[in-house]
Amino acid sequence: MKPKILYIEDEPYLGKIVKESLESRGFEVRMETDGLAALPAYREFRPQLCLLDVMLPKKDGFAIGQDIRALEPNIPIIYLTAKSQTEDVLKGFRSGGNDYIRKPFSLEELIARIHNLLQLAQGQPGPPRAGASAGEIAIGRYTFNLIRYELRLDGNVQKLSHREAELLRILAEHPNQTVQRRDILQRIWGDDSFFNSRNLDVYIKKLRGYLREDHTVEIITLKGVGYHFSVCP
Repeated sequence: MKPKILYIEDEPYLGKIVKESLESRGFEVRMETDGLAALPAYREFRPQLCLLDVMLPKKDGFAIGQDIRALEPNIPIIYLTAKSQTEDVLKGFRSGGNDYIRKPFSLEELIARIHNLLQLAQGQPGPPRAGASAGEIAIGRYTFNLIRYELRLDGNVQKLSHREAELLRILAEHPNQTVQRRDILQRIWGDDSFFNSRNLDVYIKKLRGYLREDHTVEIITLKGVGYHFSVCP
């Protein structure tokens, strides 16, 4: 069965390109151009993922996302927007978004993110924590929500970016194992160029900062090889 995507977009030319591209990759897509049509379309179509433009007539994408999230707490939602301010990104996540892509965007990147969210929604790697919701795994004392990109510890929540979450997911899939640096670069960035390699260093440093409260969790750099994700039981 084809994965179903509800796509809300008021730019006809862009909408046609995205819809046809997704359909050519094996998705079933229902597209609406009016914000008020989104919720009735969702109830009728019952998609596996929602792709929502933010700037829509009559009702914006953030409000639609909140309405859909109230009906289905775990459905993946991606926002599309020309806005670039940090507060807009944060508003998107507060409105229930799992990912946020700025226009203009690469169709290949969009499709990769859709596949990622659908995989996370269908089956999660790693051991679930007792009492954890679907889409959550334990990393030491932390709970990592792969759908909402959240890392929680003792009531504190750290929101992760898409690439931070992807990197942590890769490491969490290989506890107490070594992950090749080039494999991470290919999986997240699509190539192992020098620029992307330096970006990876930055993201590793960020994750170490997020995980610093639990000394049983450690990202060990193996120079010239990759990273060993040490998680003590």
